[in-house]
Amino acid sequence: MPLTTNTILICAGGACISAGEKSVKDAFEEELRKYGLDEVVRVIETGCMGACTLGPIAVIYPESVFYQKLTPDAAREIVEEHILKGRIVEKYLYKASEGKPVPRVHEEVPFFKKQVRIVTRNLGVIDPTKIEEYIARDGYFALAKALQMKPEDVIKEIKDSGLRGRGGAGFPTGLKWELAARQKAEKKFVVCNADEGDPGAFMDRSVLEGDPHAVIEGMAIAAYAIGAQKGFVYVRAEYPLAIERLNIALNQAREYGFLGGNIMGTDFSFDIEIRIGAGAFVCGEETALMASIEGERGQPKVKPPYPVEKGLWGYPTVINNVETLANVPWIIRNGAKEFRKYGTENSPGTKVFALAGKVKNTGLVEVPMGITLRELIYEIGGGIAGDKKLKAIQTGGPSGGCIPAEYVDTPVDFESLQKLGAIMGSGGMIVMDEDDCMVDVARFFLEFTVEESCGKCTPCREGTKKMLEILEKITSGEGTEEDIEELEKLAHVVKDTSLCGLGQTAPNPVLSTLRYFRDEYLAHVKEKRCPSKKCKALISYVIDPEKCVGCTACARVCPVQCISGQVRQPHVIDQAECVRCGSCIEVCRFGAISKVTPALPVEEAVE
Repeated sequence: MPLTTNTILICAGGACISAGEKSVKDAFEEELRKYGLDEVVRVIETGCMGACTLGPIAVIYPESVFYQKLTPDAAREIVEEHILKGRIVEKYLYKASEGKPVPRVHEEVPFFKKQVRIVTRNLGVIDPTKIEEYIARDGYFALAKALQMKPEDVIKEIKDSGLRGRGGAGFPTGLKWELAARQKAEKKFVVCNADEGDPGAFMDRSVLEGDPHAVIEGMAIAAYAIGAQKGFVYVRAEYPLAIERLNIALNQAREYGFLGGNIMGTDFSFDIEIRIGAGAFVCGEETALMASIEGERGQPKVKPPYPVEKGLWGYPTVINNVETLANVPWIIRNGAKEFRKYGTENSPGTKVFALAGKVKNTGLVEVPMGITLRELIYEIGGGIAGDKKLKAIQTGGPSGGCIPAEYVDTPVDFESLQKLGAIMGSGGMIVMDEDDCMVDVARFFLEFTVEESCGKCTPCREGTKKMLEILEKITSGEGTEEDIEELEKLAHVVKDTSLCGLGQTAPNPVLSTLRYFRDEYLAHVKEKRCPSKKCKALISYVIDPEKCVGCTACARVCPVQCISGQVRQPHVIDQAECVRCGSCIEVCRFGAISKVTPALPVEEAVE
């Protein structure tokens, strides 16, 4: 719905806030007051617009002009030129590859062209703290429609849509609701899993911050379908803005009669509470999450029984993640057939991804299922940062796998990724280039899962720790070929015998890198060499005396003072003292310092 009044929408997503959004907003407001325009031009903080690399971002309506990388001075100039005089300020517009300014965001900016916005339909468009703006974009119309349907018809619509859980497992949502609806119990619950803990993932947080009512409406529809009276949103404490906006939205929904008793004049009653998690990654697993809601330690339990049979306090419970629930109102309002126009036969609809890593355009993207990795990375993401070579794509966070560049034309859907040893996960997608060491990547993710293991079962508690020890041994140059064999064998044991999804998927980064990048493991153990020059123990920084001009820049930034030499004379790095931090190579303006592998032995340095 186009805005027809003079409005400045500012992205208040996490990336833009950290880039200085608040000071830009203040500058807009001050300048508008200066010209007496503050009564006729609204400045609104909205949800994440997605293009995180370009922040801070503002869109001026009704012209839909997209301004990027703003500063307070830029905001003042835009008010004076654009708002006051009607002249677009081209220097703050997005520039196309040929350098041509692009004024309108969704129609012309490549980052947005291939996106289909269902879950993110209101992000960057409405003020998430105003329920009236959500209603103006057909908010709660789906709930009204659902309440005029039979619960079984609501479930059928979701089943017909083919919506699958967007939290990672991909279980059919309608089937889960149907199983819960069949249970005979005096109480039932609906839980929103907002415990998004994958490194590099920010999809659910962005939706909660930018469109909390979509999740509330989805939960209410789910509750009506299964016969639940109570709901919980389990969100981690690290998301204070999401919690704040969710609280505002819940209070507004109650005031408008969309939550509480006799909703919309019917005999359906439902309300929602927030439960704040302490940040344990294992609480993303549904049985551990329920234990945490109940006030117990967040540890998983053996299944069956499944939550739809015996969940919170022993009652049937449906658990869906944020993205799954945000799809529900759109499906009920527009119909299952409309939803199935996007995606593939077995993976209908869209998927929201947090595109991160070595890609030019990082950010939040929503694309149809079945889009290829190439389209995501090169057309939407703009290609690899620094025009380097793509090496791998890691999907699914610590539970996912690393897909090599040769499979860049793979369609993104549940089955295709699984065949490659990866998973869809909740939507984290990290792009890696030629400078990334895949052994070190496996070590990084395993270090995370070791830290986050609850310790309840032995395979996960002890197995992942032993795997990490082997990886650390390999990356430090002390590994052997036998270590690689033991690592692979242990990974399969942990995967097959762990109690919950955390342990069962923790070996995925290791197994996928062993499958596709075994040559890097062999280089580490046989040649004591890191091909990507990433592992500190296997590299050295050396100064080329032919190129060094003796500017002393490297010596001045060295944290351990291991670089010596006279002014205007070639300098030398003491390899025995060097901690391989890389500070020297970052400040050298003459290309005199380089990384070499294998690392120079200490004995050679002393001689």
